[in-house]
Amino acid sequence: MKFKRIFYLYFLFFSLPVLADDCLPYKFTPRVDLTIPGWSKEVVQPLKEMDLFHGNVIATMVDNYDIIADITNIEDGYCVALKAVDANVGYSNFLVQIDIRHVPESCSYNAVLAHEDEHIRTYLSVIDDYKKELQDSIYSAADSIMPIFVRNADDIDDAVNELNAELQAHPDLILIKQKIKAAEEIRNKRIDQMDTGQNLKKCFE
Repeated sequence: MKFKRIFYLYFLFFSLPVLADDCLPYKFTPRVDLTIPGWSKEVVQPLKEMDLFHGNVIATMVDNYDIIADITNIEDGYCVALKAVDANVGYSNFLVQIDIRHVPESCSYNAVLAHEDEHIRTYLSVIDDYKKELQDSIYSAADSIMPIFVRNADDIDDAVNELNAELQAHPDLILIKQKIKAAEEIRNKRIDQMDTGQNLKKCFE
């Protein structure tokens, strides 16, 4: 009985790679479509005074990847291959907070809002500047993913989820997201450094 168990495990270990290799002919050159979401802006005034008598922008980032898989029935199972990626990446919403001490539509309110609008334009410029590199990174990640073999149709959904997880964990995709985040921080900091506050000061002269 013990010998039979060892033999079964030995056979299983050496048979799985062969089945996985059988799926290699079904690998696709993936199609990658990247869309940038439309965005909206909401301006609010928190009930409590803000620390620095200013405004703030909270940017909501959309980072979605829909996998289109090809399912091929082969002997003893199925090959699940990544065929296409529909990616939707960018900013969908900007929440602008303006200190409650600025009366809406007043000179100081509009000065703060104008400054925060510069930050919004900065966020959008980052996505515009990195769009080509982002698409290339998604393609590189998608093209590196090999088809997955599953024995049962019930396991196909899990295989598709695994393809998606492999895509998002790929180093090229992680790196471009880090570049985008770094560019956001650098450009937003530059805006604050270049703003002398003169427009706001004029409102109180």
